[in-house]
Amino acid sequence: MDFLLDPNLWIAFAMLTGLEIVLGIDNIIFISILVGRVPAAQRDAARRLGLGFAMVTRVMLLLSLSWVMGLTADLFSIAGQGISGRDLVLLLGGLFLLWKASREIFIEVEARDEHSPDETATPSAAARRGMFWGVIGQIAVIDIVFSLDSVITAVGMVDQIGVMIAAVMAAVGVMLFAAKPIGDFVDRHPSVKVLALAFLVMVGMALTAEAFEMHVPKGYIYAAMAFSLAVEALNIRSRSKRLARAAAH
Repeated sequence: MDFLLDPNLWIAFAMLTGLEIVLGIDNIIFISILVGRVPAAQRDAARRLGLGFAMVTRVMLLLSLSWVMGLTADLFSIAGQGISGRDLVLLLGGLFLLWKASREIFIEVEARDEHSPDETATPSAAARRGMFWGVIGQIAVIDIVFSLDSVITAVGMVDQIGVMIAAVMAAVGVMLFAAKPIGDFVDRHPSVKVLALAFLVMVGMALTAEAFEMHVPKGYIYAAMAFSLAVEALNIRSRSKRLARAAAH
């Protein structure tokens, strides 16, 4: 147990946990938006299952490090550009994220007032189950993409598998705690939801670019999103004050 007294181990754990939390922001946003599509009574279960898949995927990838690192070897080349297994996963994941986020933006902006049968009538139990597991399936797919990038980053920072797994579990615990308030906030403010979807479009573009060895630092994406959210927070505050003044009169 003496290794637990090693300050370097705890520093590595803290740094990796912080990194996993930051890398998990896009995962939380994606889960929060998808969970909003299922009935309210099922949202907590869908959220827990989605984050549970995220943790299990990361741990399984960490336990198969030799296979994961083998994904970085080129499988074939196109126009002189080597394509590895990791590149294929990032490309397919990026395209899926672009398609899903664009579709959700269309629904929010263009089709919000076009009531479908699902919106005007209570869905049957079978329809609710299908919707629930459809959402979980989509979360599982994108978890693989986000987890692969996260695990490869972790391997570059720490060489102790136990520290990596502990950091992943701690990060998912924080994400589980934060996912519900974030999801509720996004549901209450449609404009924030559109911003979050635009953020996922940027992440999808970054993943697609990464597949072709064009690295886009996520710091730039997070900074742009933080600025947009800060502006939207001022708009929300301004609207709240106007509504309060109107109610007072």
